[in-house]
Amino acid sequence: MEEQELAEHCKQGDRTAYQVLYERYAGRLLSVCLRYTGDSDTAEDLLHDGFLKLFASFRKFTWRGPGSLRAWMERVVINVVLQYLRRNDVMNQAATLDDTSDIYDEPDPSIIDMIPQDVLMQFIRELPPGYRTVLNLYVFEGKSHKEIAALLGINEKSSASQLTRAKASLATKIRNWVKKYE
Repeated sequence: MEEQELAEHCKQGDRTAYQVLYERYAGRLLSVCLRYTGDSDTAEDLLHDGFLKLFASFRKFTWRGPGSLRAWMERVVINVVLQYLRRNDVMNQAATLDDTSDIYDEPDPSIIDMIPQDVLMQFIRELPPGYRTVLNLYVFEGKSHKEIAALLGINEKSSASQLTRAKASLATKIRNWVKKYE
């Protein structure tokens, strides 16, 4: 079933289409949830909450061409995750990385390319929740600090600071990984 046809069937409440949608996109959306939460149990719970929200919101979906269904689904699921994070006040739970400087050397892109993707994603999952959330919104979702501040209820300077510290922490993890495998 093509993406547009699948979306139309889902709009009509077709349970078989819901199942196809889940089977086709659950893996990708679970990885999005995991990238934000860092915890597989929480990510799975949020994935299921996200699908319930998707199924209930299909009437709002508008086909805009190939990829628009997946993009819309990701936005809905990310909003479910951000609601969870706000509700649990993760921005105020962010452990400060006292040994993390605001000044750091960015690793060479060729070094980053050597590191397996699952290792890089693990490094992201290990970040404190606030740092991880800001990094995800900035890097993967392309949000500005102003947009991140509005989404998370923090100020722009806090967003920028948490991004810098997240990047510094990742740079340290990457350097340590490279030293270990040289």
